[in-house]
This record gives sequence, structure tokens and C-alpha cells, in this order.
Amino acid sequence: MEVSRQTDSNRWDARLREAGGHPLQSWAWGSLKEQFGWQPYRLWAGDGAAAAQLLIRPLRGIAAAYVPRGPRWSGDRRTDAALLAAIERLSRTKRAAFLRLEPDVIEGGEHDGPVRELLSDSRFRLVERTLQPRSSIVLDIARPDEELLAGFSKGHRADVRRAEREGVQVRPAASEADVDLLHEMMRATQRRKDFGIHTPGYYRAAWRLFGDDAHLLLAESEGVVVAASLVLAVGRQALYLAAGSTRRGLELRASHLLQWHAMRWAREHGAGSYDLWGIPDARARLELLGAGDRSGASAQLATLEQQAAADPLDSVFRFKKGWGGRVVRGLPAFDRVYFAPAYWFWLWRRSEA
Repeated sequence: MEVSRQTDSNRWDARLREAGGHPLQSWAWGSLKEQFGWQPYRLWAGDGAAAAQLLIRPLRGIAAAYVPRGPRWSGDRRTDAALLAAIERLSRTKRAAFLRLEPDVIEGGEHDGPVRELLSDSRFRLVERTLQPRSSIVLDIARPDEELLAGFSKGHRADVRRAEREGVQVRPAASEADVDLLHEMMRATQRRKDFGIHTPGYYRAAWRLFGDDAHLLLAESEGVVVAASLVLAVGRQALYLAAGSTRRGLELRASHLLQWHAMRWAREHGAGSYDLWGIPDARARLELLGAGDRSGASAQLATLEQQAAADPLDSVFRFKKGWGGRVVRGLPAFDRVYFAPAYWFWLWRRSEA
């Protein structure tokens, strides 16, 4: 089975869109990470049915290797194994201390078993804590406006209308200066909620590199920006990547109106699913367990409820759940270790963060 390195961005993204691949496997995402210390390599097996964007980060003579939301598996064991072997060879060539994969596969879904089996047979170790959000809420947006609205909670529908009544205006970004306003909104939110954000230059680069596949919206009240959001839509998947608001924006429910505009843009751009990009993992486990058979699970439910309630981002879950999507939880991370001391040091540093 031939595995080749791809250098044609149009060909790569066309195959990604056709196969329904994740935006983090798009050419633009690799180019974005390249500007911040990573080296992207794009590999595919055969005609591209199986493919992976591999990111390598050199550091002091060794490196970390990472495939975010990938590889994209073909379902054919021989093809997928050939791609995996090529990823490993390239990682070793680049002196990677370890290789991490975070597949875009739903836990318990039809691809769960085959992917776990292939990675286990290839001596990857399972790690529960992922770099990208493991749990999220995904909304089906391939529906008319009235059906989308009907799926929102009563409170969210009222908040969208309230923002409109209060005169909140939504406009698309016109320049990179507007991207800096997004960062200001995120900083304002960060002061209320403890979460990490990138530099203004990171978001400027993302907006520029994704081009028409990125949509930055700003909500204004009396000419002052009070909220902003950045959404990516690549092929059939849209990603609610970044957002923030001032306290005034919260009062006006500006973020609700932004979300409504962003969903409709993503649908018009061709996306059928809208990923709200991250909720506390304990809350997701609680929701998924609670939706199933509760017998014998009362102690586990109570523990998860305590963990979820203690998470400072639990209110984010309530905001995202109100849009009517389904809670999903992806597979864990899978690590292949080549130089154990560096790998264990990296895990320790992450546990301290």
C-alpha cells in the first residue's frame, strides 16, 4: 500500500471536504500551527481514503509528534495500518520522543472498536486526558431556521429575541483590527472564567489563513463592541472556535444573537454539523450516563455531579446545551512512546498545569 506525502493544498482540502474530515486536519490549520513552532506533514494512503496531518514540534534535539483530530481512517485495516506505519516512521525520523493521536471518533460509535484494536496492536498506550476537548455538544444545522429555533431551549429563543429588541447589531469583521477586538472580548471573559487563550497574533493568523472558511462576527451596542465569536467551517463540519463578551454583552444576551448568526452562516457555507467545541468532561460523562441505564450507577452519578459542579466552566455547558445539540465524547488519546524520560516529563508538566 503506497503512502505519499501531499504538497498540494487544494488537493488535500478537496479530499478532506469530500470525506467529512475535521477542520483541525485542514491545510490551513497546519499552516496556522506552522507559524507557532510546529512543522506540518500531510500523509495519505492510496487515494487519500486514509490520511493524517502530522504536526512535529522540535525542542532541544528531540521533538513531539501530534495528530489532532486524526488520522482520518478508511475502515480498511490494511490501508489504515500502512498509514499508521508511515506516521510512525516519519515521527522517528524527526526524533520524536513520542507520537500522540487524538482520533475524530465518537466513543462507543461504530469506528470505536476497530480503531482501538489497530492502535493497541501497534503498541499505542491509551491516555484519558486529551489536548483537544474530548467532550462537546454537536448540533445538526442542516435544517430550516424554524426547525433550528424549535430545537433551542425556551430561554435561548427568548435571549436571541431580547438581544434583537435591545438593538444589538451583528456585523462581520472587516480587518485584523476586528480580530484584536475578539481577543479583547476573550480577555474580558477570561477574567470571569479561568481558561486559556492564545495571543492576538494567533487569532489574526487563523482568520487570515482560513479565508472564506472563517467567519468572525462582532456584536455591537450603540456602536461599541460587546461580544465577538470566530467560527470555522470546512466541508461538512463547523467549529465554534473562540468567543468572548463584556459584562454589558452578557446583560444584552449578545452572545446568543452571535451564535444564531454563526449557525446560519455555517449552514450556508455547506456545513451540516456545528461543534460547540468543548464542555467539561465530567458533565458529558454525567449526561451520557444519565441518558442510559442508571441501575447501579447512583454513586458514579453523584461523583460526576460533584466534579461537574466544581468545574469553573460548567456554566459554559448550560449555555451550549441550550442550543439543543447532542452531547458527544470522543475517544481518549493514544500515545506511542519512543523516549520514555522525555515523555513522562511532558506528562508530569501537563498534570501540573
